[in-house]
Formats: sequence, C-alpha cells, structure tokens
Amino acid sequence: MHIQTPLTFKPSQARTFRRTTLALALLALGACSSMPERNAALDQARTRLDAARSQPAVTTYAPEELARATVALNAAEQARQRGDKLSEIDHLAYLASQRVTLAQEAAAARAAQAVTASAAGERDRMRLALRTQEADLAQRQLAAAQQNNAVTTQNLAAAQQNNAVTTQNLANAQQSNAAKTVQLAQADAAAQADKAQLAQRDAQLGELMTQLKDLNARQTERGVVVTLGDLLFDTGRAQLKGDGGQTMVKLADFLKRNSKRTAAIEGYTDSVGTYVANQDLAVQRAASVKNVLLQMGVANERLTTQAFGEERPVADNNTAAGRQMNRRVEVVFSPTAADLLVAK
Repeated sequence: MHIQTPLTFKPSQARTFRRTTLALALLALGACSSMPERNAALDQARTRLDAARSQPAVTTYAPEELARATVALNAAEQARQRGDKLSEIDHLAYLASQRVTLAQEAAAARAAQAVTASAAGERDRMRLALRTQEADLAQRQLAAAQQNNAVTTQNLAAAQQNNAVTTQNLANAQQSNAAKTVQLAQADAAAQADKAQLAQRDAQLGELMTQLKDLNARQTERGVVVTLGDLLFDTGRAQLKGDGGQTMVKLADFLKRNSKRTAAIEGYTDSVGTYVANQDLAVQRAASVKNVLLQMGVANERLTTQAFGEERPVADNNTAAGRQMNRRVEVVFSPTAADLLVAK
C-alpha cells in the first residue's frame, strides 16, 4: 500500500540532492562531448533509481537512503565517464542498485510503521470516543437513577406521611373506642345501679304497700291516710285503749322505716255536744296519738297535730253508725306512698 504524501527534505538531504543533481548535469555535458559505451548494470541501477524516485512512499519515508543511492549511482557514472574497468563500473552500479533496494525497504518499513501508528491512533481515538460515549451513557444512566431515586424518596416520604396520618387516625380511633368503652362501661354500671335501685325500690314499694295494707291506709287527695277509729278510744275520752297498741306499733314502725317522712295527726268528733267540747276532745285525741308515737321513738319534729272536731264528717251524724265513723283520728302521710319511695 502506497501513501501519497508530498516530498520533503531535511536541510542536509537538500544539499546532497543538489550536489547529486549538479553531478548528473556535468555527466550529461560530458556525455555530449564524448559518449562512452553503455553499461547494462549501470542502466539497470539507473532505471531502478528512477522508479524509486517516482514512488511517493520512498521519497517521503526514505529520502536519505534515496540520496545515498543517487550518490552511489553518480559514482558509477563517473567511473564509466573516466573509462574505468568494466568490473569496477559493474561493482559501483551493483552498489547503487543495492542502495535503491535499501531505500525501498526502508520506505516500506516506515510506511508500515506510519500505518500502524495511524491505526493505533485511530484505535486510541475510537477507544476514547467509545469511552466518552460509555461515560456519557453512564452519566445519563446515573442522572436517570438519581431522578428515579428522588421520585422513590418522594414517594417513600409521602407513604411515610400517609402511614403517620393512618397511625394517628388509628390511635385516635383506638382512643375514641377506649373512651366509648369506658362510657359504655359507665353507662352499663349506671344501668346496673339503676336496675338495682329500681329493684330495691320495687322491694321497698312492695314492703311499703304491705305496711300500708296492714294499717288499712288509703290514698286521698291529701296523701296517704290511716284512720284510727272510735273503737281505739273510750266514749268521751282521749286515752287509747289497750287493744290499740298493735295498731300504734305498726304506725310507729312505718314512720321509723321512712325516716324522712312527716305525719300530720288530725282529731275528729261527731256533732253530739257543744262545738267547743268536741274541738277540745279532738285536740286531746290527736295529742294522745302523738305522745304514743313519741314514746315509740318517732322524732317530735316529724309529727304535727291539728283538731277539726265535728268538721269534715265522713258519715251521717243522724245515725249511730255514722257518728261512730266520724269519731276518729286520721294520720296523713304526705306525699303519696310512691313519692315516699322516690324521695328516700
């Protein structure tokens, strides 16, 4: 392979080339005056030298060797011009031909080296370009990875924030559930307490109704009324008879069981006799009942007395049976029996 490059000489090579050219010109002038016989070896050497000079690779990569071949050929030409022996001319022509061979071989070797160096440079350039391309690709991949990492980090932060919100909501829900559980427990306890209280009140109401039934009590507009009839007193007297003790025991027991309740003791008579006498008898009988209750342990501040005498009759005073019903002492419990239980 031949590489076409311009012919360039170093300064020393240029001087040698000019001297060679001058010598060749002198030889040509001499030839004009006297034409020596041609020499085959010398012609062959000259042909080879001309061929080498026409090769750009030789002139480019082996100018010194080409100049030495020219000098050798000139020496052979001079020997022929001088008429030296044929063997001497052939020897000098052979040396010139060998110099041409050396110049061609040196040019070929250096051209190969140049090609190799150029190939190595191209290879290095390609490697550099490939490495640059790989570096650019790696840089782009790194940038993409960093961007993906940023997105992943952002998504992770958002997920963590969502988890934090979910955890807070769960904690709030658990706290709310715990509060509701406490409230339900409290409500259940209150319901149980109310149930127990209602049961207790039901039991107390049942017991109260039993007590009132034993006292022959009745519900009126004024409250619950227990009537102590005329048979508990002697006629015209205010002292209780002995058989009235059991009734008074029940009455006192009822008042002590209902310790926050008060009782109004009201005395009544029939219409026989004067109004004043009947009023006085009613006062005495009410006071007599109160005194017995006080003796049985009922507090004085819970008891009041009032005399109505012949007022508010419950029966006809024109008959003996009616007058007997009017001669009475009434104990009024206010409020009603149900209210008594609720207020306790």
